[in-house]
Amino acid sequence: MQQEQIWDTATAQRYDTPGSGMFAPEVLDPAVNRLAELAGDGPALEFAIGTGRVALPLARRGIPVTGIELSSPMVEQLRTKADADTIPVVMGDMATTLAPGRFTLVYLVFNTISNLLTQQEQVECFRNAARHLTPGGRFVIELWVPELRALPPGRTATVWQHEPGYLGLDTYDVLNQHVVSHHFHFDDTPQARLFRSPHRYIWPAELDLMAQLAGFELESRHADWAGGEFTAESGSHVSVYRIPPRP
Repeated sequence: MQQEQIWDTATAQRYDTPGSGMFAPEVLDPAVNRLAELAGDGPALEFAIGTGRVALPLARRGIPVTGIELSSPMVEQLRTKADADTIPVVMGDMATTLAPGRFTLVYLVFNTISNLLTQQEQVECFRNAARHLTPGGRFVIELWVPELRALPPGRTATVWQHEPGYLGLDTYDVLNQHVVSHHFHFDDTPQARLFRSPHRYIWPAELDLMAQLAGFELESRHADWAGGEFTAESGSHVSVYRIPPRP
């Protein structure tokens, strides 16, 4: 599956779920609050800006936001909400594409770095973030912790979420650190709608090494955007990396 095929017009049109899911205020507001704090007085760059879930409320806080995005349909959805003067977007992949200007903050949220399916691409993503940052600038990543402890011996799949009308199932290739997420949406009819997305999962320690290769230092890691303690039981993390300021 190519990323361009996954994030097609049909997916883009049903991506936004205003007020619920990843768009719920209790999910979105803490992320925007923290990113606004980290951006300070400078501009921000979002890798994989999508339909503007985070960029739009951040821009309303007075933070100038630029985006990089691979999917034209996702940007078309963004353009129904904000024009190119309000939120400029450069089309391309987040590992190599350059946006004009320098930024105090680059951010990559909601597990999206795992959409890059090789370690080399993920390292290049860090290097691309570093190219865009001013000295002392920060790169923020929100990412899930691989749930391999939930994978019984000899099994390659786990159900990670189930609720009325939805079933989430992951299939693992532990040799290559690959996982495919299967999202089943269904109602009272015999048919279900399936959306699949491939990922390369990353352990926090591996992520830190990628950061070091690109010249970053780990500044903080928390379990959530509100600053909860990151522990061995945490299912995800928000990691802030910083380019050392000039002496």
